Amino acid sequence: MEVKKIIEDSERYLMHTYNRFPIVLRKGRGMKVWGADGKEYLDFIAGIAVNILGHCHPKVVVAIQKQAQRLLHVSNLYHIEPQIKLAKLLVTHSFADKVFFCNSGAEANEAAIKLARKYSKDHDGHNRYEIIAAKNSFHGRTLATVTATGQEKFQKGFEPLMPGFKHVPFDDIDALNSAINKHTCAVLLEPIQAEGGVRIPKESYFQQVRQLCNEHNLLLILDEVQTGMGRTGKLFAHEHYGITPDIMALAKGLGGGVPIGAMLATEKVAASFQPGTHASTFGGNPLVCAAAIATFETLMEDGFILDHCNRMGAYFQEKLKQIAEALPDKVVNIRGKGLLVGMELPFEGTVLVKSCMDRGMLINCTSGNVLRFAPPLIVEERDIDKLADVLEEVLDKFI
Repeated sequence: MEVKKIIEDSERYLMHTYNRFPIVLRKGRGMKVWGADGKEYLDFIAGIAVNILGHCHPKVVVAIQKQAQRLLHVSNLYHIEPQIKLAKLLVTHSFADKVFFCNSGAEANEAAIKLARKYSKDHDGHNRYEIIAAKNSFHGRTLATVTATGQEKFQKGFEPLMPGFKHVPFDDIDALNSAINKHTCAVLLEPIQAEGGVRIPKESYFQQVRQLCNEHNLLLILDEVQTGMGRTGKLFAHEHYGITPDIMALAKGLGGGVPIGAMLATEKVAASFQPGTHASTFGGNPLVCAAAIATFETLMEDGFILDHCNRMGAYFQEKLKQIAEALPDKVVNIRGKGLLVGMELPFEGTVLVKSCMDRGMLINCTSGNVLRFAPPLIVEERDIDKLADVLEEVLDKFI
């Protein structure tokens, strides 16, 4: 009765921006979450790639508790010690020289778009403003980032969209080259299209993109909101391709469960942001930065979690490929890097998400027919085995 009343209140008071499943999650530890009715679930979506250390990791919880007793929020008009420490960690472990903090992936991409345009106007005059993005991409829900997103379903109803964006097929260097003109200032891409169905480009693609940007004096912006922070087995997914961007957006896993975003850039590019050009009231406040520091430091300890992510990712894909071999008419393809894994189906997959949930497994379907798995990086073989058993059962029974 309690769960029913909670859901009724949710339907009454919350805007209907999500098609929520009829469960109420109340507690989480590691790979597991529990509903208000006491039912236990294994979480293979992790808040959509957010809880990289699992739910309520002790080091993150303690960091939040200690910071909450000390200082919750002060304005960016003052220097904030946890923010400075987190920025130093990000710079030390990346290509970047400077960091701007915000509250989400959409805000990080918004900041990246603004910085790219501002830099171009500072260095190349007012006629270079256009950003080339990829079809099937996803960059956020603000008006600018939804325009940058290469999927019409997210843009419908919000026309007219912002000018200055162009879309080309992902993993098609010729199409990108043909789209560049005198107005182009930057290229915005995801290293892997996660929301777009876990689509992975050819190994040479990003090297060619980087070369094109260099030749035409364009900025390369990488949206690592979902692929960053160890998700693909490297700290940042672009490391798989042996290149570095000029600007990078992070969020999701950065805070280990709390809302934080970051936009990173080289010194030269970052210099185009000066007092008054961009800001965020809550960006990088003490509480979220303390959580992010604990998350980052735990992730980087002796490389254990990244190594574990690679091992579990390989094991995960192998288990899914075994299902595909057993049920060839039910599975089109298995693809992924690290613990960002997709199972492409020849039919709509949402009903399978519900079937798995009924059996205690939380997964996700994106692009209509791709089951997306982004579990905490602490997932173990036994957890993967349990999911594989459930997946094989529901797929075998389907249609």
